[in-house]
Amino acid sequence: MFVPLHDSTPLKVIRFQAVTLVIIVLNILAYLGTGAFTSEAVLTAFAMGWGVVPGELTHLAPIALDYEPVAEPATLVTYQFLHAGWWHLLSNMLFLFVFADNVEDAYGHVSFAFLYLTAGVVAALVYVVLAPRSDMPLVGASGAVSGVLGAYAVLFPKARVWILLFLKLPVRIGAIWVLGGWFVLQVVSWWMDRANPEAGIAWSAHVGGFLAGAGITYVLRRRLWLRLSA
Repeated sequence: MFVPLHDSTPLKVIRFQAVTLVIIVLNILAYLGTGAFTSEAVLTAFAMGWGVVPGELTHLAPIALDYEPVAEPATLVTYQFLHAGWWHLLSNMLFLFVFADNVEDAYGHVSFAFLYLTAGVVAALVYVVLAPRSDMPLVGASGAVSGVLGAYAVLFPKARVWILLFLKLPVRIGAIWVLGGWFVLQVVSWWMDRANPEAGIAWSAHVGGFLAGAGITYVLRRRLWLRLSA
């Protein structure tokens, strides 16, 4: 287990990672504003209402929702801004803060927002496809953040990143090793939990989001590199 601290890649086009910080603020405000941290019952209600519930989205399972503030397709976006706890929120926002600024630099503000949300939607759809009858709600920015990590791995594989390994040891290592190792861990974790898709962590969403971000960025990589070198 590791915690990212800082990377070595400076901004070249934009002056400020405005969209990244807006996303972070929105996630924090959503967590505080919903009161999801006050009790398990409140969290469950908001997760079922604003999160992605596979059986509800696919209509393959009879799931009665007492609280349904938005149509289920809209939860493919709203789930990205609701978290199950402080650690869930802070870990996602830390990864986003460390890696998203350079991806936003390469894409530009508007296109980066589109990439982020698209990766989140793809991540949720992967989760739904693999557990179409589940009543376990999916919440959190992990899928979208995973898309940012995938994009960073394609754009800046040789960047150096400071991480806190095992939460104790500071190490400076290449981004491709950090993010490649992270991705392999998600795949292995998903494979080990594949018989129990409701184990608690949506590893499949992490994998789907990462592949979406990496795939989109790979297709656009020459244009993005040209923007950074202009």
